[in-house]
Amino acid sequence: MLRVGALLRRANIASSRKLSIGALSLDADEHSAYVGAEEIPLTVREFDVLFKLLSYPKKTFTRTQLMDELWGYDTESSPRTVDVYITKLRDKFSACRDFEIVTIHGLGYKAVLK
Repeated sequence: MLRVGALLRRANIASSRKLSIGALSLDADEHSAYVGAEEIPLTVREFDVLFKLLSYPKKTFTRTQLMDELWGYDTESSPRTVDVYITKLRDKFSACRDFEIVTIHGLGYKAVLK
């Protein structure tokens, strides 16, 4: 539990537990995402990546930063794992026009609010 708490603090997820952006609502306590009244099913990792990006709109995160903060420093996963989660999130939120996850070539990803 201490490790999870440290990861959440490092990722700045512990401080703000809810986000609302247009029709999108994220609740970190329930790990739930809604667009309007429709719940969008997300895995824990998908939720954490989305919450992190939307907590800091317009801030670019490298794959390594996201991996270190959300997976932990001792993960055996490749930084390209983040690409898979970004693709899944883009697919799941393709109808949501309130934000976009943008690729910054050579750097990483950022969320842009519309």
